[in-house]
Amino acid sequence: MDELITFAGNNGMLSAIWVALVVMIIVTTIRMKMSPIKQISPQDLTFLMNREEGIALDIRTDKDFKANHILDAVSLSNEKITKNGFASLENKKDKPIIVICSAGLSAVKVANDLSKAGFERVSILKGGMNSWTSAGLPLTKK
Repeated sequence: MDELITFAGNNGMLSAIWVALVVMIIVTTIRMKMSPIKQISPQDLTFLMNREEGIALDIRTDKDFKANHILDAVSLSNEKITKNGFASLENKKDKPIIVICSAGLSAVKVANDLSKAGFERVSILKGGMNSWTSAGLPLTKK
């Protein structure tokens, strides 16, 4: 313990960075647990689509969507969202909506916007399309 205190005293900047990283990890973890928006697995996505009439909302570009996508997914690229918002989804506010992007990172903003717009059951596909294809689940080009 004395060595740790000595190290921290001799390396103030390094110690401050370490503490900041630990605090950021804790805060991020708490935010994810408290958020109404959950990250779900590809298996949970299929369950929501098959049993609860969930909507897979693919926010990738139109080119990527046409190359391959989840069967029955709805394409709503970021450009369309910027122009029209979520007008095409207004009648589906009570259904589970799962936002899908390429890697699961850009979906967070859209999911937060959906939640603020009054959509009740919004989730994110953890890992995005990468996790779907890694799981060996089917894709379509139609």
